[in-house]
Amino acid sequence: MLDPLQTDIKFLKGVGPARARILNQELQVTTVRDMLYCFPYKYVDRSVIHRIRDLQDGMPYVQLKGQIMHFSMEGEGRRRRMVAAFSDGTGFVELVWFNRAEWVTKTYSCGVTYLVLAKPTLFNGRISLAHPEMEVAAEASSQPLDMMPFYHVSERMKKQGFTSRLMAELVHRAFEQLGQATVPETLPPYLLQRHRLLPLDEALHRIHHPATAAALPEAVRRLKFEELFFLQLDILRYSRHRQMHTAGFVFSRVGIHFMKFYHECLPFELTEAQKRVVREIRHDLGTGRQMNRLLQGDVGSGKTMVALLCCLLAADNGFQSCIMAPTEILAEQHYASLQQYLDKLDVRVALLTGSVKGKQRREVLTGVADGSIQLLVGTHALIEPTVGFLNLGLVIIDEQHRFGVKQRAKLWTKNVRPPHILVMTATPIPRTLAMTVYGDLDVSVIDQLPPGRKPIRTVHYTQTHLAQLYDGMRHQLRLGRQIYVVFPLIKESETQDLRDLETGFNDLTGIFADFEVGMVHGKMKPADKDAAMRRFKEGHTHILVSTTVIEVGVNVPNASVMVVENAERFGLAQLHQLRGRVGRGAEQSYCILVTKDRLAETSRRRMQIMVESCDGFEIAEEDMKLRGPGDLEGTAQSGMPFDLKIAHVVKDRDLMQEARDAADALLQADPTEQLPQHAVVWRQLALLKKRQINFSAIS
Repeated sequence: MLDPLQTDIKFLKGVGPARARILNQELQVTTVRDMLYCFPYKYVDRSVIHRIRDLQDGMPYVQLKGQIMHFSMEGEGRRRRMVAAFSDGTGFVELVWFNRAEWVTKTYSCGVTYLVLAKPTLFNGRISLAHPEMEVAAEASSQPLDMMPFYHVSERMKKQGFTSRLMAELVHRAFEQLGQATVPETLPPYLLQRHRLLPLDEALHRIHHPATAAALPEAVRRLKFEELFFLQLDILRYSRHRQMHTAGFVFSRVGIHFMKFYHECLPFELTEAQKRVVREIRHDLGTGRQMNRLLQGDVGSGKTMVALLCCLLAADNGFQSCIMAPTEILAEQHYASLQQYLDKLDVRVALLTGSVKGKQRREVLTGVADGSIQLLVGTHALIEPTVGFLNLGLVIIDEQHRFGVKQRAKLWTKNVRPPHILVMTATPIPRTLAMTVYGDLDVSVIDQLPPGRKPIRTVHYTQTHLAQLYDGMRHQLRLGRQIYVVFPLIKESETQDLRDLETGFNDLTGIFADFEVGMVHGKMKPADKDAAMRRFKEGHTHILVSTTVIEVGVNVPNASVMVVENAERFGLAQLHQLRGRVGRGAEQSYCILVTKDRLAETSRRRMQIMVESCDGFEIAEEDMKLRGPGDLEGTAQSGMPFDLKIAHVVKDRDLMQEARDAADALLQADPTEQLPQHAVVWRQLALLKKRQINFSAIS
């Protein structure tokens, strides 16, 4: 018998092929079940009718009952609008519509009693309700007044006639189509009892049609738990399968290359955090299982040295390594530092980027193929089909979120057995997000900076303090230091009041006429961009005006000042990355955050956090609280196995831990996935996996 929940959405009453296409493209709704999982984002209590005389600016959605007294057109051009004077006997309020005059006068009439639903706002000293939802009161009286759900509707959907009310009607029809049948349960009874969860059918009815506000929390908790449980079950199941079945090369020896470098060539004492991470990686490399590890370390924490030690372990065991970086200049920087470190060792290192051509390129490809090159550093050029290794045993990916999933996956094919994988990021990831996005990877953290590093002083200036800023910059330049100045835009925007890069470059060129000012941004040709970065690195350019292309890039120890214009436009993680471009030398370094004078509370809070903290992990946690996980750089490409429709990896961290523990316990109890009581779980997981491509295996 066909499952009514899997009925194509186009066959639901009121949908049809055209609406089904829009629902599929905008909301990924293809079945009746999907319709039931389009959850409301808010509710309005329709049992309360407010009085106009009690309305205030900033109130949430209110419901009024009254009549339209008269219509009028007001304003000119883009501000032209239809205004209706509406009264309930206690006062008057304006109902406002933009660009819909003809529709409004055809749809609504004076003298008819309406129920009006909208959010009061203050405009020109008067309370008004823009684009209210309205229905004739006499027609609404037969319907129960309860918690009215509101559904997300995209701009494209609105143009096709979709409204929140239509979405509510389609959900209602989806329940009607089920008739007396209940929505099949997806969790076993013992989990419902152990975690005090509502049955799925009841939770879905409550989330869409709550009788009262008090009925919502239990329904929300059940649906969040379900999402997080299946998310964690899929991640843990894959991780367990990889650990059990994906064989890896055994690096059993700690040989001459590693020992000689460690005792004779190491330029500085490793921090305890670096030593701990090396031990964790060495353990992985000796187990006979493929390593799949994420190395997190704040800017300047010494991830590159850990990576080099891993490459030496590979060389000691007869394997080649490669390090892939997102930009040519970063690859060249790695290559130069590795050459310097390995100067006294018999380890051949080579560079392969798009700029390596002709005879030099052929020599590199030959050396990689015959095994004489033990360590290859490069960009995405490493994944080209012409690059063939003799015996690739270790792949290290730097700033891994800069590479697409498919790009990273190609490195797996460079040997008959997948090489060990170490992915590195200088963007600290909060534990809750790492558990979700990188849940299939083992995580190592370098949470110490090398001794002797002076903390970067961070200062917040507003536009009124530019003269003071320029005086400080000039002082640093006269000391022989260099300066970054970062802007959020390349060209002036008519819609945003921001100082753009080109204007800033011209201004700074005039203000600092006795110094060399350079410019670099993402729209430049790669060769021009690299040339500008090299001039700065070599000291020919004193001030580098840039967009965020320098967020991950060249190491310039002489650069002691980072100025971020319109810093309120950046997230905390990005500001922290930019700050990490300085503080790489022995001198005191500074990060100056320049903002407009008046800031929103969240922007002011971000500046305060940056001034007070240099701890990347603390900053990452705050960034997630303020911006949400989707805004953190790198998380979008990494891709969680399933989309979260109702749960939130930060706000629901405790529930996620509970769901993860439940998923782990289930896997331990049913490793072969054969127990009858878990059949509903595996069936639901299979259904979810049909809808989502799981890229976790190649992250």
